[in-house]
Amino acid sequence: MTTAVTPATITAYLPDAFDPRWNRLPGITVAGTRITIDPADYFFRFENSSWLVIDWETVKAELLHVEETETATVEQIALDFVRTHARPARDAGEVLTIAYQVYSYLFRDEHLAALGLPAVTAEHLRMLREAATFMALNKIELDGHISNVGPCWFFPSDTGVVFDLSKTEGQMLDEVYHGGWFNEYRRIEAIKAHTALGGRLVHGCQSAPNQSGGVVAAYGTSMARFAVELAGMKDEWIQQVEAHRVTAV
Repeated sequence: MTTAVTPATITAYLPDAFDPRWNRLPGITVAGTRITIDPADYFFRFENSSWLVIDWETVKAELLHVEETETATVEQIALDFVRTHARPARDAGEVLTIAYQVYSYLFRDEHLAALGLPAVTAEHLRMLREAATFMALNKIELDGHISNVGPCWFFPSDTGVVFDLSKTEGQMLDEVYHGGWFNEYRRIEAIKAHTALGGRLVHGCQSAPNQSGGVVAAYGTSMARFAVELAGMKDEWIQQVEAHRVTAV
């Protein structure tokens, strides 16, 4: 494990209690609504302790209702909004708090009725809200270098370890996270909502989940270097995550 920056313990108080099985992963302590992360134990790589954020209330009030037009796409609107409102945050607890607001909005239960995916339940959406919140601490630099990597980069593995999911169930959850269940309206929702985390959701998976993870990246980030780094970084770290899987006796 390499850790270039070791900040103080990360603490966040969230509106809802997280599953206590998150305590299976090194560096995470969940006690009801209180989340504590020891960066030295949690991250595989931690080089940048600053994130871009926008207060969720600002996104709700000023962006979520805005419609794209023939001359302004939703992506351009989102980019302009980030340029206008984003600010650096060095408090990772604040990042977690904003991320939980983002994913509580994106993975809300009201979507279930229209999904046409009977295997996806309200419990799965809760898992997604929690896992995606931790994933918000991952970071890519503008040049495409992957600077922050935690176990929640590897979505099927970490959700499998925490929630006792099979490989198939973990991959299904990964598909939902990356947008496989979204129609165009929900894709637009996701673009707007992710401005609160300073960018847009990107991932390295192919047409099927392959443990390549996801991160919210600033607009303009080099995807070419990101893809090269991602291809070479993951195998050893995935094994470390999988080592914490609880097996039935």
